[in-house]
Amino acid sequence: MASPDLFPNVSFSHVSAPAAAGASTEVTGGATAVFGRDASTGAPRLSLVWSGETQAKHTLEIDLSDAQIFKLGPTEWLCVSGESEAKDGVEEKSYSRAIKVVLRTEAESKAFYLAFQQWKHRVISGKAGEPLENGLIIGSKSKFDTKIEASSAKMYFHYYGQLLHQQNMLQDFVRTGTYYAAVMENRSDFEGRVVVDVGAGSGILSLFAAQAGARHVYAVEASEMAEHAQRLISGNPSLGQRITVIKGKVEEVELPEKADILISEPMGTLLVNERMLESYVIARDRFLVPGGKMFPTTGRIHMAPFSDEYLYVEMANKALFWQQHNFFGVDLTPLHGSAFQGYFSQPVVDAFDPRLLVSPPTFHTLDFTTMKEEELYEIDIPLNFVASVGTRVHGLACWFDVLFNGSTVQRWLTTAPGSPTTHWYQLRCILSQPLYVMAGQEITGRLHLVAHSAQSYTIYLTMSAKMWGEGAEQGGILQTSTAKLELKEPYYRLSQPQPYVMQQDQQQQQLPSLQPQGSEQQMQDGLSPSITIEPDQDSAAFTR
Repeated sequence: MASPDLFPNVSFSHVSAPAAAGASTEVTGGATAVFGRDASTGAPRLSLVWSGETQAKHTLEIDLSDAQIFKLGPTEWLCVSGESEAKDGVEEKSYSRAIKVVLRTEAESKAFYLAFQQWKHRVISGKAGEPLENGLIIGSKSKFDTKIEASSAKMYFHYYGQLLHQQNMLQDFVRTGTYYAAVMENRSDFEGRVVVDVGAGSGILSLFAAQAGARHVYAVEASEMAEHAQRLISGNPSLGQRITVIKGKVEEVELPEKADILISEPMGTLLVNERMLESYVIARDRFLVPGGKMFPTTGRIHMAPFSDEYLYVEMANKALFWQQHNFFGVDLTPLHGSAFQGYFSQPVVDAFDPRLLVSPPTFHTLDFTTMKEEELYEIDIPLNFVASVGTRVHGLACWFDVLFNGSTVQRWLTTAPGSPTTHWYQLRCILSQPLYVMAGQEITGRLHLVAHSAQSYTIYLTMSAKMWGEGAEQGGILQTSTAKLELKEPYYRLSQPQPYVMQQDQQQQQLPSLQPQGSEQQMQDGLSPSITIEPDQDSAAFTR
């Protein structure tokens, strides 16, 4: 093979062609397949060049911008593209053309497929989805495109296509270090295995997998970061020779072989923001062999009611601007109520002191190995807590952790309050109307997350304080407060927890235990990270 984009001595034949094209259905051997760009339009093309009986050169051109490729056998591929005929310069007829291409070896076959994908995904066809005479076969929207707004996807891929944002995440040493430890401590899961890095970004996880002995790693990345990843991987040749970067969405690309293990960093704020977990699950269904491993394996959203008078007053005071009766002669007060609710519709992202929690946390588990993608469209979590102190409850605090369930070591990555700070921090949903509770009083409610096309979720929170004391066994709700928040539009507050000031009426109260409710067995097994109060290490990174 002269170059990664040139394949000599291939055979090809027309599987289907319109009669008007007059194409032969015989097999043509000894051809050269060349990937490149059209000299006039710049569009990516696959050229099949061969010599005829008179030794004259013939060329068959395939426009890759609207083509698809299908594997027929170890060395056989079917290239399907849209073609059109024109008469007197007017396009009259569209149809599909299928060309069977046979390579010499399986190695060349794999390289041919990867070259096809890399050249194809360098552009987006303007003809995508146009009906052809024998079916709609090209450019149909992927599952990602049908559920995500184009404007949101454009901003998302632009953001992660910039090195400064990749640096922010790499410099989160809790995140990066935990991934490295999870991979290197479980070398047996990677040695000699095929790995797919879902949303590879800079390619750092692909390089970790190669360090652990992976036979081959396919780094799939849809943003322009794929080109930076290729340069980084090429700059580490001892590892890079076993890594192939594929630019495209996991919902759309094809791989030449199945994966033994998936690795990814799909977590956003509150675990689910950005909706990349759905792509992670889709990659599992498309690429992972039965019984294959996923790093991470499971995720948990932790929740607990909190009391933070400082935060509540800070948020409420933001709307004081709209209480002015004479702002350059204008009364702003008609908008105060809307402004007040608007500020409380923002989840607060910061690191807080775990002593602000007024109850032991509970959690909701997402098993990435078994869950369906559709389960992430709407997540409904019932809430039930028992207040450890008498105080005002200002809302619900949330964080997450993920488990790397390796064959040798099970390692957790946690974003819990009191643990070393990550670039995800923690998240708090504030109630505009706080609840008053006494020690021992039951707090119930519901956290309802509904996905939307802007790659995030709308949060519906309900919290209620149940009756307590004599007659409490009869049940009944004493007070209820609700909130609607947009996960995509948080208030990024602080990177360090605020000093905790013990309220006067709480000084004699025992601080709540922070062991998650319902997880006693996991704690005994050493599978669940404990929440400890330690100095925070600020990563100064942007929260996903």
